[in-house]
Amino acid sequence: MMVRKITKFAATTLAAMAVPTLALAHSGVSTTGFMQGFEHPISGLDHVLAMVLVGAFAFQLGGRAFWLLPPTFVLATAVGGGLGMMGMTIPLVESGIAMSVVILAAIVALDIKTSAGVAMGAASLFAIFHGHAHGAEMPENTGGAVYALGFVIATAVLTVGGIGLASLLHIAHEPSRRVIRQSVGGIAAIVGVGLLAGQLWDNVMFEEAVAPIKSN
Repeated sequence: MMVRKITKFAATTLAAMAVPTLALAHSGVSTTGFMQGFEHPISGLDHVLAMVLVGAFAFQLGGRAFWLLPPTFVLATAVGGGLGMMGMTIPLVESGIAMSVVILAAIVALDIKTSAGVAMGAASLFAIFHGHAHGAEMPENTGGAVYALGFVIATAVLTVGGIGLASLLHIAHEPSRRVIRQSVGGIAAIVGVGLLAGQLWDNVMFEEAVAPIKSN
């Protein structure tokens, strides 16, 4: 039953993603901007981990969260991307991205359960950070809508991938499943802590570099 549910969800999501992509291909519009947008989430380990973990989190929660959490995350990513494209500033974006990896990894590793509403709220906050980074780093001379379509589809693909990986793990026997989940989640959390520490270090170095300028 669960496998059928996952297959239906993945097929529906992929079909929905294929429609705008095919329309783009047949419209004569250059796909360069689309590919730049698509590559941005998959080229960063922090983005990949967070999006896959969101899918795994949705699978763990099941019920309404299974259907609502992934699209909520994708839509919030698009909103954050729009803010980044417009040049709006969000404080500590990179630190927020790294923190999202740590928190999501801990949630998956510990199999934490919560309501669909709380999960959607937390995922939306994380998605704003990720989306803002995508939008703010949009290359010049790139169509915003086409670029956004690329990173939104990549986000959806990675999230569905997380659901798929979690479903494969679900097949294993409970003791093995728990060990694998905790190990993978623990490794992801360690990576997230490393990313966060690196970001905080960069912030400290930046402040030290600009301190003499401010004093003058």
